[in-house]
Amino acid sequence: MHTSSRPLHHHPFQWNQHPSLSSPSSRLSFPNYSVSTLLISSNPLPTLHSAAVKTTATKVLAMAKRSFPTKDNDFASSADLQFESPLKIVEYPDPRLRAKNKPIDKFDDNLKKLVDEMFDVMYKTEGIGLAAPQVGINVQLMVFNPVGERGEGEEIVLINPRVSKHSQKTTLFNEGCLSFPGLYADVQRPESVKIDANDIRGSRFTVTLSGLPARVFQHEFDHLQGILFFEKMTDEELDKIRDGLQGLETKYEKSTGLPRPEKIETRKRSKTGVGFGKS
Repeated sequence: MHTSSRPLHHHPFQWNQHPSLSSPSSRLSFPNYSVSTLLISSNPLPTLHSAAVKTTATKVLAMAKRSFPTKDNDFASSADLQFESPLKIVEYPDPRLRAKNKPIDKFDDNLKKLVDEMFDVMYKTEGIGLAAPQVGINVQLMVFNPVGERGEGEEIVLINPRVSKHSQKTTLFNEGCLSFPGLYADVQRPESVKIDANDIRGSRFTVTLSGLPARVFQHEFDHLQGILFFEKMTDEELDKIRDGLQGLETKYEKSTGLPRPEKIETRKRSKTGVGFGKS
């Protein structure tokens, strides 16, 4: 994920963590508890709609958790997790952004190296979140740091994430995406989400995210479902970036010599859904 104006680290926001948590570490992993809350301060960020960072109590909607396959051959293989350094961002309409992303059951040094490489490319491209399919690796893995600066904020790693609840209250946010360079538009999403995921060691944990961390998570979670951020926009917002999307489609054809695998001009206008799944 990318924000419309990068210098979020100049804003003095802070994490308001659950009292049971230990002091923040450079990479957040939640190993010793089942439920916690991550909130950001209510001071408005200059690039957001002010409502996007309010942290008031809201009603939540329960959801059926997405289940993971149990057959060994449905999990990511060693070949699925192979990569070459440095990683490169995959841009729309590359079909890898739509491919199935397999769950991970091997928590080894190769996975740790992949996570490190993903953070590297995220910082170098001035992002605040990155999902594995965005670097051409189709597995259930995301990394993010809402500050977007190495050495500041929290580095969060989520593997095989699932969503169990989300708030009824929604907020607008001017989103960008590393796979859609230079394109930004407003997207409506739930203000908070309750999730569970594996950490880098394979331990399962539950956490509730609110404000900007919730926003980044939802954007990256969509990537893991093969959903792209323009699918969550109203038709009016989509029209603002339609020319840019067509430009990326043309760029793909010229750089690969292949026909564009999808066309924004053929997308039907429909009522935009807010939450999880395709609109």
